[in-house]
Amino acid sequence: MSAIRFDSTKQYYATSSLVAGYALCSSLLAVINKFAITKFNYPGLLTALQYLTSALGVWVLGKFGFLHHDAFTWDTAKKFLPAAIVFYLAIFTNTNLLRHANVDTFIVFRSLTPLLVALADTTFRRQPCPSKLTFISLLIILGGAVGYVATDSAFTLTAYSWAFAYLVTITTEMVYIKHMVMNLGLNTWGFVLYNNFLSLMMAPIFWVLTGEYKEVFAALGANGGDWFEPVAFTAVSLSCLFGLLISFFGFAARKAISATAFTVTGVVNKFLTVVINVLIWDKHATPFGLVCLLFTLAGGVLYQQSVTGPPRESLASKQTGDVDENDADENQDKSVSGKHASV
Repeated sequence: MSAIRFDSTKQYYATSSLVAGYALCSSLLAVINKFAITKFNYPGLLTALQYLTSALGVWVLGKFGFLHHDAFTWDTAKKFLPAAIVFYLAIFTNTNLLRHANVDTFIVFRSLTPLLVALADTTFRRQPCPSKLTFISLLIILGGAVGYVATDSAFTLTAYSWAFAYLVTITTEMVYIKHMVMNLGLNTWGFVLYNNFLSLMMAPIFWVLTGEYKEVFAALGANGGDWFEPVAFTAVSLSCLFGLLISFFGFAARKAISATAFTVTGVVNKFLTVVINVLIWDKHATPFGLVCLLFTLAGGVLYQQSVTGPPRESLASKQTGDVDENDADENQDKSVSGKHASV
Protein backbone atom coordinates (compact mmCIF):
# COMPACT_ATOMS: atom_id res chain seq x y z
CA MET A 1 0.00 0.00 0.00
CA SER A 2 2.69 2.49 1.02
CA ALA A 3 4.83 1.61 -2.01
CA ILE A 4 1.84 2.16 -4.29
CA ARG A 5 1.08 5.54 -2.75
CA PHE A 6 4.76 6.55 -3.02
CA ASP A 7 4.88 5.60 -6.72
CA SER A 8 1.62 7.43 -7.35
CA THR A 9 2.89 10.56 -5.59
CA LYS A 10 6.18 10.39 -7.49
CA GLN A 11 4.34 10.09 -10.80
CA TYR A 12 2.06 12.99 -9.86
CA TYR A 13 4.98 15.33 -9.17
CA ALA A 14 6.80 14.17 -12.32
CA THR A 15 3.72 14.94 -14.41
CA SER A 16 3.22 18.27 -12.66
CA SER A 17 6.84 19.24 -13.36
CA LEU A 18 6.46 18.45 -17.05
CA VAL A 19 3.22 20.42 -17.31
CA ALA A 20 4.75 23.36 -15.41
CA GLY A 21 7.80 23.32 -17.68
CA TYR A 22 5.60 23.33 -20.77
CA ALA A 23 3.40 26.10 -19.35
CA LEU A 24 6.41 28.33 -18.58
CA CYS A 25 8.02 27.78 -21.99
CA SER A 26 4.73 28.27 -23.82
CA SER A 27 3.87 31.52 -22.06
CA LEU A 28 7.34 32.99 -22.61
CA LEU A 29 7.79 31.75 -26.18
CA ALA A 30 4.76 33.66 -27.47
CA VAL A 31 6.28 36.95 -26.29
CA ILE A 32 9.81 35.99 -27.37
CA ASN A 33 8.59 35.07 -30.86
CA LYS A 34 6.63 38.30 -31.13
CA PHE A 35 9.73 40.26 -30.11
CA ALA A 36 11.95 38.24 -32.46
CA ILE A 37 9.64 38.72 -35.43
CA THR A 38 9.64 42.51 -34.90
CA LYS A 39 13.45 42.53 -35.02
CA PHE A 40 13.90 39.74 -37.58
CA ASN A 41 10.93 39.98 -39.93
CA TYR A 42 11.37 36.64 -41.71
CA PRO A 43 8.97 34.10 -40.14
CA GLY A 44 9.95 31.21 -42.42
CA LEU A 45 13.65 31.63 -41.74
CA LEU A 46 13.03 32.13 -38.02
CA THR A 47 11.13 28.85 -37.70
CA ALA A 48 13.79 27.06 -39.78
CA LEU A 49 16.47 28.28 -37.36
CA GLN A 50 14.37 26.98 -34.46
CA TYR A 51 14.06 23.54 -36.08
CA LEU A 52 17.79 23.48 -36.84
CA THR A 53 18.69 24.37 -33.25
CA SER A 54 16.37 21.72 -31.80
CA ALA A 55 17.35 18.88 -34.13
CA LEU A 56 21.07 19.66 -33.99
CA GLY A 57 20.92 20.19 -30.23
CA VAL A 58 19.34 16.78 -29.60
CA TRP A 59 21.80 15.06 -31.94
CA VAL A 60 24.89 16.71 -30.39
CA LEU A 61 23.75 16.15 -26.79
CA GLY A 62 22.99 12.54 -27.68
CA LYS A 63 26.48 12.08 -29.14
CA PHE A 64 28.06 13.35 -25.92
CA GLY A 65 25.83 11.15 -23.78
CA PHE A 66 23.84 13.90 -22.10
CA LEU A 67 20.55 12.40 -23.30
CA HIS A 68 19.21 9.36 -25.10
CA HIS A 69 17.08 9.49 -28.22
CA ASP A 70 15.80 6.81 -30.56
CA ALA A 71 17.95 6.17 -33.61
CA PHE A 72 16.76 7.91 -36.76
CA THR A 73 15.40 5.53 -39.40
CA TRP A 74 13.63 6.42 -42.61
CA ASP A 75 10.88 3.85 -41.98
CA THR A 76 9.93 5.59 -38.73
CA ALA A 77 10.34 8.98 -40.41
CA LYS A 78 7.78 8.01 -43.04
CA LYS A 79 5.29 7.05 -40.33
CA PHE A 80 5.86 10.32 -38.47
CA LEU A 81 5.90 12.55 -41.58
CA PRO A 82 2.14 13.41 -41.56
CA ALA A 83 2.42 14.58 -37.94
CA ALA A 84 5.50 16.64 -38.78
CA ILE A 85 3.63 18.31 -41.66
CA VAL A 86 0.74 19.25 -39.38
CA PHE A 87 3.18 20.51 -36.75
CA TYR A 88 5.06 22.60 -39.32
CA LEU A 89 1.84 24.18 -40.58
CA ALA A 90 0.78 25.01 -37.01
CA ILE A 91 4.09 26.74 -36.24
CA PHE A 92 4.16 28.44 -39.65
CA THR A 93 0.66 29.91 -39.25
CA ASN A 94 1.45 30.82 -35.62
CA THR A 95 4.54 32.81 -36.59
CA ASN A 96 2.75 34.59 -39.43
CA LEU A 97 -0.17 35.41 -37.11
CA LEU A 98 2.27 37.05 -34.69
CA ARG A 99 3.80 38.90 -37.64
CA HIS A 100 0.50 40.46 -38.72
CA ALA A 101 -1.40 40.74 -35.42
CA ASN A 102 -0.79 41.60 -31.79
CA VAL A 103 -0.40 39.09 -28.96
CA ASP A 104 -4.04 39.55 -27.89
CA THR A 105 -5.30 38.24 -31.23
CA PHE A 106 -3.04 35.24 -30.90
CA ILE A 107 -4.34 34.54 -27.40
CA VAL A 108 -8.02 34.58 -28.32
CA PHE A 109 -7.60 32.14 -31.19
CA ARG A 110 -5.38 29.95 -29.04
CA SER A 111 -8.16 29.99 -26.46
CA LEU A 112 -10.67 28.64 -28.97
CA THR A 113 -8.77 25.38 -29.31
CA PRO A 114 -9.68 23.44 -26.10
CA LEU A 115 -13.35 23.18 -27.03
CA LEU A 116 -12.51 22.10 -30.58
CA VAL A 117 -9.86 19.63 -29.37
CA ALA A 118 -12.32 18.10 -26.87
CA LEU A 119 -14.85 17.57 -29.67
CA ALA A 120 -12.19 16.22 -32.05
CA ASP A 121 -10.85 13.90 -29.33
CA THR A 122 -14.32 12.46 -28.88
CA THR A 123 -15.03 12.17 -32.60
CA PHE A 124 -11.73 10.87 -33.99
CA ARG A 125 -9.88 9.31 -31.03
CA ARG A 126 -12.94 7.68 -29.43
CA GLN A 127 -12.33 9.47 -26.13
CA PRO A 128 -15.23 9.81 -23.65
CA CYS A 129 -17.55 12.77 -24.19
CA PRO A 130 -16.77 15.75 -21.95
CA SER A 131 -18.94 15.94 -18.85
CA LYS A 132 -21.34 18.84 -18.42
CA LEU A 133 -18.95 20.53 -15.97
CA THR A 134 -16.02 20.07 -18.36
CA PHE A 135 -18.04 21.45 -21.27
CA ILE A 136 -19.13 24.47 -19.21
CA SER A 137 -15.52 25.15 -18.18
CA LEU A 138 -14.40 25.09 -21.82
CA LEU A 139 -17.17 27.54 -22.73
CA ILE A 140 -16.05 29.84 -19.89
CA ILE A 141 -12.50 29.76 -21.27
CA LEU A 142 -13.82 30.61 -24.71
CA GLY A 143 -16.14 33.37 -23.50
CA GLY A 144 -13.52 34.99 -21.29
CA ALA A 145 -10.94 35.01 -24.06
CA VAL A 146 -13.37 36.47 -26.61
CA GLY A 147 -14.44 39.19 -24.19
CA TYR A 148 -10.81 39.98 -23.41
CA VAL A 149 -9.73 40.49 -27.00
CA ALA A 150 -12.96 42.23 -28.06
CA THR A 151 -12.09 45.14 -25.78
CA ASP A 152 -9.10 46.36 -27.76
CA SER A 153 -8.39 44.28 -30.85
CA ALA A 154 -8.93 45.49 -34.40
CA PHE A 155 -8.78 42.61 -36.84
CA THR A 156 -7.45 43.14 -40.36
CA LEU A 157 -8.29 40.73 -43.17
CA THR A 158 -4.70 39.49 -43.31
CA ALA A 159 -4.46 38.94 -39.56
CA TYR A 160 -7.88 37.28 -39.42
CA SER A 161 -6.96 34.93 -42.29
CA TRP A 162 -3.77 33.81 -40.55
CA ALA A 163 -5.70 33.47 -37.27
CA PHE A 164 -8.28 31.18 -38.89
CA ALA A 165 -5.54 29.09 -40.53
CA TYR A 166 -3.79 28.83 -37.17
CA LEU A 167 -7.00 27.73 -35.44
CA VAL A 168 -7.53 24.90 -37.93
CA THR A 169 -3.93 23.67 -37.91
CA ILE A 170 -3.35 23.90 -34.14
CA THR A 171 -6.56 21.94 -33.43
CA THR A 172 -5.52 19.23 -35.90
CA GLU A 173 -1.99 19.19 -34.50
CA MET A 174 -3.12 18.78 -30.89
CA VAL A 175 -5.22 15.71 -31.66
CA TYR A 176 -3.12 14.03 -34.34
CA ILE A 177 0.25 14.35 -32.61
CA LYS A 178 -1.32 13.06 -29.38
CA HIS A 179 -2.34 10.00 -31.42
CA MET A 180 1.21 9.59 -32.77
CA VAL A 181 2.78 10.04 -29.33
CA MET A 182 0.64 7.28 -27.87
CA ASN A 183 1.13 4.83 -30.75
CA LEU A 184 4.53 5.32 -32.42
CA GLY A 185 6.62 4.18 -29.44
CA LEU A 186 9.45 6.75 -29.53
CA ASN A 187 10.91 8.27 -26.39
CA THR A 188 10.49 12.01 -25.76
CA TRP A 189 13.85 13.08 -27.24
CA GLY A 190 13.19 10.79 -30.20
CA PHE A 191 9.99 12.69 -30.94
CA VAL A 192 11.85 15.99 -30.63
CA LEU A 193 14.52 14.82 -33.11
CA TYR A 194 12.09 13.43 -35.68
CA ASN A 195 9.68 16.34 -35.46
CA ASN A 196 12.26 19.10 -35.82
CA PHE A 197 14.43 17.33 -38.42
CA LEU A 198 11.47 16.60 -40.70
CA SER A 199 10.15 20.13 -40.21
CA LEU A 200 13.57 21.51 -41.14
CA MET A 201 13.46 19.51 -44.38
CA MET A 202 10.09 21.09 -45.24
CA ALA A 203 11.17 24.66 -44.44
CA PRO A 204 12.81 25.43 -47.84
CA ILE A 205 9.61 24.44 -49.66
CA PHE A 206 7.49 27.03 -47.83
CA TRP A 207 10.37 29.50 -47.97
CA VAL A 208 10.12 29.42 -51.77
CA LEU A 209 6.31 29.15 -52.01
CA THR A 210 5.79 32.26 -49.88
CA GLY A 211 8.47 34.22 -51.73
CA GLU A 212 10.24 35.04 -48.48
CA TYR A 213 13.58 34.04 -49.99
CA LYS A 214 13.42 37.15 -52.17
CA GLU A 215 13.08 39.37 -49.10
CA VAL A 216 15.99 37.59 -47.41
CA PHE A 217 18.32 37.91 -50.40
CA ALA A 218 17.32 41.55 -50.88
CA ALA A 219 18.08 42.27 -47.22
CA LEU A 220 21.42 40.48 -47.47
CA GLY A 221 22.37 42.60 -50.43
CA ALA A 222 21.23 45.85 -48.85
CA ASN A 223 22.46 45.55 -45.25
CA GLY A 224 24.10 42.22 -44.64
CA GLY A 225 26.00 43.60 -41.67
CA ASP A 226 22.80 44.33 -39.75
CA TRP A 227 21.87 40.65 -39.52
CA PHE A 228 24.00 40.28 -36.41
CA GLU A 229 22.70 43.40 -34.72
CA PRO A 230 22.87 42.51 -30.97
CA VAL A 231 19.17 42.90 -30.16
CA ALA A 232 17.97 40.91 -33.18
CA PHE A 233 20.62 38.22 -32.65
CA THR A 234 19.66 37.86 -28.97
CA ALA A 235 15.94 37.67 -29.77
CA VAL A 236 16.47 34.99 -32.42
CA SER A 237 18.81 33.02 -30.12
CA LEU A 238 16.27 33.05 -27.28
CA SER A 239 13.56 32.00 -29.69
CA CYS A 240 15.65 29.02 -30.82
CA LEU A 241 16.55 28.03 -27.24
CA PHE A 242 12.94 28.11 -26.05
CA GLY A 243 11.93 26.27 -29.22
CA LEU A 244 14.13 23.36 -28.08
CA LEU A 245 12.81 23.51 -24.51
CA ILE A 246 9.15 23.59 -25.53
CA SER A 247 9.74 20.68 -27.92
CA PHE A 248 10.89 18.51 -25.02
CA PHE A 249 8.32 19.64 -22.46
CA GLY A 250 5.56 19.60 -25.08
CA PHE A 251 6.08 15.97 -26.11
CA ALA A 252 6.67 14.86 -22.51
CA ALA A 253 3.47 16.56 -21.35
CA ARG A 254 1.49 15.09 -24.26
CA LYS A 255 2.43 11.62 -23.02
CA ALA A 256 1.38 12.41 -19.47
CA ILE A 257 -2.00 14.14 -19.95
CA SER A 258 -4.92 14.13 -22.38
CA ALA A 259 -4.99 16.22 -25.55
CA THR A 260 -7.69 18.50 -24.12
CA ALA A 261 -5.87 18.97 -20.80
CA PHE A 262 -2.68 19.74 -22.73
CA THR A 263 -4.56 22.31 -24.80
CA VAL A 264 -6.15 23.95 -21.76
CA THR A 265 -2.71 24.20 -20.16
CA GLY A 266 -1.54 26.08 -23.23
CA VAL A 267 -4.43 28.52 -22.87
CA VAL A 268 -4.35 29.18 -19.14
CA ASN A 269 -0.60 29.79 -19.02
CA LYS A 270 -1.13 32.73 -21.35
CA PHE A 271 -1.80 34.78 -18.20
CA LEU A 272 1.96 35.29 -17.92
CA THR A 273 2.04 36.14 -21.62
CA VAL A 274 -0.56 38.85 -21.07
CA VAL A 275 1.31 40.30 -18.09
CA ILE A 276 4.53 40.56 -20.10
CA ASN A 277 2.59 41.95 -23.06
CA VAL A 278 1.14 44.71 -20.85
CA LEU A 279 4.61 45.60 -19.57
CA ILE A 280 6.37 45.62 -22.95
CA TRP A 281 3.88 46.84 -25.57
CA ASP A 282 1.22 49.53 -25.46
CA LYS A 283 -1.32 47.40 -27.35
CA HIS A 284 -3.09 45.57 -24.58
CA ALA A 285 -6.49 45.17 -22.97
CA THR A 286 -8.58 47.58 -20.95
CA PRO A 287 -9.43 46.80 -17.29
CA PHE A 288 -12.62 45.11 -18.51
CA GLY A 289 -10.50 42.96 -20.79
CA LEU A 290 -8.36 41.85 -17.87
CA VAL A 291 -11.53 40.87 -15.98
CA CYS A 292 -12.48 38.73 -18.96
CA LEU A 293 -9.05 37.13 -18.76
CA LEU A 294 -9.76 36.17 -15.15
CA PHE A 295 -12.82 34.29 -16.42
CA THR A 296 -10.54 32.40 -18.80
CA LEU A 297 -8.28 31.44 -15.90
CA ALA A 298 -11.30 30.46 -13.80
CA GLY A 299 -12.47 28.24 -16.64
CA GLY A 300 -9.09 26.54 -16.66
CA VAL A 301 -9.29 25.86 -12.92
CA LEU A 302 -12.85 24.59 -13.29
CA TYR A 303 -11.76 22.30 -16.11
CA GLN A 304 -9.00 20.84 -13.95
CA GLN A 305 -11.50 20.15 -11.16
CA SER A 306 -13.93 18.54 -13.60
CA VAL A 307 -11.40 15.98 -14.83
CA THR A 308 -9.76 15.23 -11.45
CA GLY A 309 -11.20 12.17 -9.77
CA PRO A 310 -11.77 11.69 -6.04
CA PRO A 311 -8.79 10.81 -3.82
CA ARG A 312 -7.44 7.28 -4.10
CA GLU A 313 -8.35 6.47 -0.50
CA SER A 314 -12.00 7.37 -1.17
CA LEU A 315 -12.10 5.14 -4.23
CA ALA A 316 -10.55 2.29 -2.27
CA SER A 317 -13.08 2.60 0.55
CA LYS A 318 -15.96 2.51 -1.94
CA GLN A 319 -14.57 -0.56 -3.67
CA THR A 320 -13.86 -2.61 -0.55
CA GLY A 321 -17.42 -2.80 0.77
CA ASP A 322 -17.76 -6.20 2.42
CA VAL A 323 -14.42 -7.63 1.20
CA ASP A 324 -11.51 -8.00 3.55
CA GLU A 325 -8.42 -5.79 3.59
CA ASN A 326 -6.26 -8.19 1.58
CA ASP A 327 -8.76 -8.28 -1.26
CA ALA A 328 -8.97 -4.48 -1.14
CA ASP A 329 -5.21 -4.18 -1.45
CA GLU A 330 -5.18 -6.56 -4.39
CA ASN A 331 -7.95 -4.65 -6.17
CA GLN A 332 -6.18 -1.33 -5.60
CA ASP A 333 -2.90 -2.75 -6.97
CA LYS A 334 -4.70 -3.72 -10.16
CA SER A 335 -6.36 -0.33 -10.39
CA VAL A 336 -3.08 1.54 -10.02
CA SER A 337 -1.18 -0.63 -12.50
CA GLY A 338 -3.97 -0.23 -15.03
CA LYS A 339 -3.88 3.54 -14.65
CA HIS A 340 -0.11 3.62 -15.13
CA ALA A 341 -0.43 1.55 -18.30
CA SER A 342 -2.93 4.00 -19.78
CA VAL A 343 -0.74 7.10 -19.19
